[in-house]
Amino acid sequence: MSTMIFVNLPVKDLERSRKFFTELGYSFNPQFSDENAACLVISDTIFAMLLVEDFFKTFTKKRIADTDTHQEVLIALSVDSREGVDELADRALAAGGTSAGEPMEEGPMYGRSFYDLDGHHWELTWMDPAALQG
Repeated sequence: MSTMIFVNLPVKDLERSRKFFTELGYSFNPQFSDENAACLVISDTIFAMLLVEDFFKTFTKKRIADTDTHQEVLIALSVDSREGVDELADRALAAGGTSAGEPMEEGPMYGRSFYDLDGHHWELTWMDPAALQG
């Protein structure tokens, strides 16, 4: 079995977050979703558990980071093409997300970033496959 990753993120309004990520083209696994959590399917092995803040607090003794003033995590995802980076970032902005900075172009790498509705920072990156072959 491949190792899977489940990133747990606190959210203020679960339905609003579900709508946001659905508009980006993602789906949810209903088997791991209820009124307190939604299992965002990013790939076959990568998931984000969107947890209502009160439920999230049951997993930690620490305070939830205020994403208006603090950065708790950067979530970086690879995308299959440069155009795909732009398409996904543009959909995030159209769905209510905000830009986290200017597009990044460094040699064979291209990326854009956005904050979701709860201020979580998402990085989208594409690397020219020809550059990987060295």
